[in-house]
Amino acid sequence: MEAGYLLRLLQQGKSLGLPQSRPMPSIGPNCHELRIVDASSTWRIVYKVAVDAVVILEVFSKKTPTTPPKVVEVCQRRLRLYEAT
Repeated sequence: MEAGYLLRLLQQGKSLGLPQSRPMPSIGPNCHELRIVDASSTWRIVYKVAVDAVVILEVFSKKTPTTPPKVVEVCQRRLRLYEAT
């Protein structure tokens, strides 16, 4: 429910900051990660705020303090594909 609520705020043009969202410049411009904590896991939703959409690049359960390099690579690849269309 929290993820849906935060994504709806983004769709409405609201800007989110810490602790709900933080910038991810290593992925690309206007890229961020939502931080969702539930009873059993800490989830991340990597997204880009585009002019006409909120583009979800990846959703994963975070288990380490840093974002895994594989996740960053996947997000960068998906972002390139999105921007090429």
